[in-house]
Amino acid sequence: MSLRLDWNWLGVAPYLTFAFLFLILPILYLIQGAFQTPDGSYSLTTLISLSQPQLAGSYWLSIRLSFVSASLGAVFGLFLACALILGGLPSWMRRAFMTYSGVASNFAGVPLAFAFIATLGRLGLATLILRDVFGLNIYAAGFSLFSFWGLAIVYLYFQMPLMVLMITPALEGLRPQWKEAAESLGASTWQYWRHIGLPILAPSVLGCFLLLFANAFGTLATIYALTGGNYEVVPIVLFQQIRGNVLYNPNLGYALAFGMILIMIVTNSLYFLLRRRAERWQK
Repeated sequence: MSLRLDWNWLGVAPYLTFAFLFLILPILYLIQGAFQTPDGSYSLTTLISLSQPQLAGSYWLSIRLSFVSASLGAVFGLFLACALILGGLPSWMRRAFMTYSGVASNFAGVPLAFAFIATLGRLGLATLILRDVFGLNIYAAGFSLFSFWGLAIVYLYFQMPLMVLMITPALEGLRPQWKEAAESLGASTWQYWRHIGLPILAPSVLGCFLLLFANAFGTLATIYALTGGNYEVVPIVLFQQIRGNVLYNPNLGYALAFGMILIMIVTNSLYFLLRRRAERWQK
């Protein structure tokens, strides 16, 4: 029996090689480092050190910031997507918003930080307009772009468009016949959404929320550009441990990254489960 070479694998070989070299191998390396001490011996000491108040606090801060930005992004993004897909808006507006969402969902880092500083910073355009035209000094009232809620607003810039892109297929999967059947039986619009529309969309919305949470949890460049590394979320603490300053402890950085990987595994596993449930209605 002769072995037949399947040349179809040749097309995906570059991608598999790239993923192995720059994704799988680094993950295996940092997992190994998470179970080592700086002298190279294997121990659980480094992982146990994540329970220190400062490190545990950074995880809790990242979780809270990711949860708030993901929640707001999911809610407002869902409303925006419903208006675009189900609201009867002109097709050109839908195309424009979808194009914008594709760009804005990937717009982060230093450019996004500068844009918000120029808009909502202490001398930002919107801040000055509110102060000089409407007599509202938002900074005197306690708002700060560099606070928890200020950062959550910045995150919304890429969280909302990402939600629009992800939830659009689910909204398009709502069949008009379902609503027509409900109305023929005397159901109101609210009853249709309460008993049919929202239960069908719930797995998709929750799955999108989990992806938004994971997206916010791993954000580094934007928050670092805004705060200069003074806001101790997990990505910044990790960066401080491996970049070679006085806090240099690469193994602790590996342990922090390992903790982030575990959180990502949980969120993505839940997402795949919810997606499978949502796909049952689209068959």
